[in-house]
Amino acid sequence: MSVTIRSVSRDDAAPIAAIYAHYVTNTAVTFEEVPPDAAEMRARIETVSATHPWLIAATADGDLLGYAYGRPYHGRAAYRWTCETAIYLAHDRRGRGTGRALYAPLLDTLTDQGFVAAIASITVPNAESSRFHEALGFTFVGRMTAIGYKLGRWHDVGYWQRDLGPRSSPPKGLASTGLLQR
Repeated sequence: MSVTIRSVSRDDAAPIAAIYAHYVTNTAVTFEEVPPDAAEMRARIETVSATHPWLIAATADGDLLGYAYGRPYHGRAAYRWTCETAIYLAHDRRGRGTGRALYAPLLDTLTDQGFVAAIASITVPNAESSRFHEALGFTFVGRMTAIGYKLGRWHDVGYWQRDLGPRSSPPKGLASTGLLQR
């Protein structure tokens, strides 16, 4: 099956919400407890895409297989050169190369924009996600213990970091994504 990687569009909100709903409802991968609807997902797409890339993996027929995006790591100004990354695949697409096909261009775009580091926050244990991030150059940098309660128990969160570019002083400006399809 051929997979196309492209920038997100507002029309992707409903299928993105459907993919994400599985993780919200059935896993502790995300700490959200109520799946956002298409309208909420559309608002998130518009907010994130103003400054960070959001990419889609789709079949030739247009079926969404997954998505990956960058977002601000923290709201304080001094963090603006660091981003957080996330990826969600349709449950039946895991382990088929779709994640790597999405994440590699995401990381390239973040690098081209001038970000110097990407952070992945992973509910642990999650060997599949940990291995995936490490295979793409992320390094485990820390763990917070029992900070999220979901599905009847407390969960730890691990943090992985990947350097994207050199740190200059002063830092260079960040480029816009210009990626949201109208």
